[in-house]
Amino acid sequence: MVTVNLGFAHYWLDHVYGALMHRLRLAPPFFSKGWGGPQLELLEQLIRQNISQGLVQVSSQHWPPPSIRPAWKTLWESRNACLQEGTFLTPCDAMLREVLPCESHIARVRMLSPRHTPAHQTACVVHLAGTGDHGFERRLRLGAPLLKQNIATMVLESPFYGKRRPPLQSGSRLLCVSDLLLLGRATIEEARTLLYWMQNEIGFNKLGVCGLSMGGVHAAMVGSLHPTPVAILPFLTPHSAAVAFCEGILQHGTAWEVLMRDKLLSGSMTREQVVERMRTVLALTDVTRFPLPKNPSAVIFVAATDDGYVPDHSALKLQKAWPGSEVRWVRGGHVSSYLLHNKTFQTAIRDGLDRLE
Repeated sequence: MVTVNLGFAHYWLDHVYGALMHRLRLAPPFFSKGWGGPQLELLEQLIRQNISQGLVQVSSQHWPPPSIRPAWKTLWESRNACLQEGTFLTPCDAMLREVLPCESHIARVRMLSPRHTPAHQTACVVHLAGTGDHGFERRLRLGAPLLKQNIATMVLESPFYGKRRPPLQSGSRLLCVSDLLLLGRATIEEARTLLYWMQNEIGFNKLGVCGLSMGGVHAAMVGSLHPTPVAILPFLTPHSAAVAFCEGILQHGTAWEVLMRDKLLSGSMTREQVVERMRTVLALTDVTRFPLPKNPSAVIFVAATDDGYVPDHSALKLQKAWPGSEVRWVRGGHVSSYLLHNKTFQTAIRDGLDRLE
């Protein structure tokens, strides 16, 4: 009888998938147009300034967020559920909107909700996109079984993704490093505005925010900055994008040679120097710099034991930074867990919401 080491198999599934997607160059690499020039410098300056002033202080100065009035249309209704699609102008400030691609200016969401339960008896969770998650369907499938517990699902289409993708971008392969910071900043502003709108305009009973991988990083940031307790559910999430692009498999899908030649850098730099520059830039996405959420017990991280994209130490850093939060482990890699552990993610969503008053 042949004995298979499942952890080894899951880990290598990540690497086989990564080889097909990144090493064989079946698609263009990430950041094929370089760092992003003055746009990157502007974003770096803005984010560093916010960190130095204190994220809580900056967040409170910009709260409440701009009001939104989504235009809704009903896609379908059944006896027990309703799916609607809404659009609204991104609430990002004028400076950020100016550097966002025009295709990203209009935000799109889909909301799956129970038909006959009033909002004050319903919870709602905002689901944010992981890398490559362009549509709504995968996250709607994750949230659909939760309707039985009166938990609605709000899915936000990220800037640079889906119908918000600029025409020169191939799939999820962002053209510039600055695009990654822009995507994150706009997603955070839009998700925070949606939480405020759901809390104050709709009156949902409880709120949460979740996401897988990159979406989990954004969910953690959004939840930590919200002024009232919300459930925060980051799944398969690194503590920083630097881990994904400098340590994990995504490093093999990054256009390092282009970044080495970029005119933004003075002089010729080695691969090691450029990787270190990337670490410095993406350290701006470090979740451990963000404030402790209002209810840490409602924070549940789900991490994979054999993740080729997110190393163990990164998930543990998140839990250490937020005492009182919980890490749950699933057996698998990044890819296999993404495909096979929906029930674990759904249980974490329910448990996080249950821990809110």
